Amino acid sequence: MRDTRASLLSEAEILVRGRGYSGFSYADLAEAVGIRKASIHHHFRTKEDLAGALITAYAARYDAALADILAESPDGVARIEAYGRLYLGGVEQGLGCLCAALAVELETLPEALRRQIAAFFEGHIAWLERVLAEGVADGSVRAGIGPPSHARMVVATLEGALLLERFLAGPEGFGQALGALSAGLRPVRPGVGSTA
Repeated sequence: MRDTRASLLSEAEILVRGRGYSGFSYADLAEAVGIRKASIHHHFRTKEDLAGALITAYAARYDAALADILAESPDGVARIEAYGRLYLGGVEQGLGCLCAALAVELETLPEALRRQIAAFFEGHIAWLERVLAEGVADGSVRAGIGPPSHARMVVATLEGALLLERFLAGPEGFGQALGALSAGLRPVRPGVGSTA
């Protein structure tokens, strides 16, 4: 039988990614898992505790995926594309990014959760800066881009595409956005687009 805490985290993540932090209650979670509401408090005393555990688990999964991307491909644009595909599951499932779903409610969230969300995105931006800087250095990413600003652009583009394409064209539309993002990062090859 599946561990109750793991089931709570899994179902709570789906609820938050689909409805937001304020859009679900412990009663919703109890129904989804098939336990009494009071039993949830045994694992997560407060909703803030639950959300904090969700962010920690979500960030750990992403950290592992980012390490795999670095290990599997030396090419900068290929790494960005692999990073973008991490978002694709959300499009396919009709779910937003956990931290983006929480960030929408930033003004009403406890300070500890705000710090966790900020750390999640700051970590991704730092990882992307590294990927882009290494890509510029080895020629796999277009020369002249600014890794700090382009790292933010990558996150903003993918988060926006995830939100938009859940409603519009789904995975196909998301793939088009990721393709356009990748094309803008590729080095310009001599003679390509030249009229000479």
